[in-house]
Amino acid sequence: MAGLSPKQVFTDPIYFLAYGFGAGLSPKAPGTFGTVAAIPIYLLLIWSGQAVYLVFVAVALVAGVFICGYTARRLGVEDPNSVVWDEVVGYLITMLFLPFGIVWMVAGFLLFRLFDIWKPWPIRWLDRHVKGGLGIMLDDVVAGISACVLLNLGAYLLKL
Repeated sequence: MAGLSPKQVFTDPIYFLAYGFGAGLSPKAPGTFGTVAAIPIYLLLIWSGQAVYLVFVAVALVAGVFICGYTARRLGVEDPNSVVWDEVVGYLITMLFLPFGIVWMVAGFLLFRLFDIWKPWPIRWLDRHVKGGLGIMLDDVVAGISACVLLNLGAYLLKL
């Protein structure tokens, strides 16, 4: 199976999430569009309080292992580019504990995408050696944690 049709994505809730609300249908840079799809979720969550934000991210991460693994198996591809739920969760992790503001949102977007594309150690190792839904999610989770740590360090040094 090459990929899912828009009809399949928009009528099946698992595919809808796996494809980042349709962002994964993009023929170019679906991971980038998946990260863009995370921004409205971030904007909703940032006002709900830190506890709600953390619970949402934890549930999205655990559910993502199933969602991404299931969709990858159905597509017959180990880590399909069109499955971008991992990017959604990775961006939300990136933005943890940061001050709210457009500069931080853009910096988080750019730094997360850099780590996700570049895949420095240990992200590249995880991407190559951990398989299934966990593998799809884990490299983006670590990219998000890496970006989060750097951005929070920057915020601390800037005393924000």
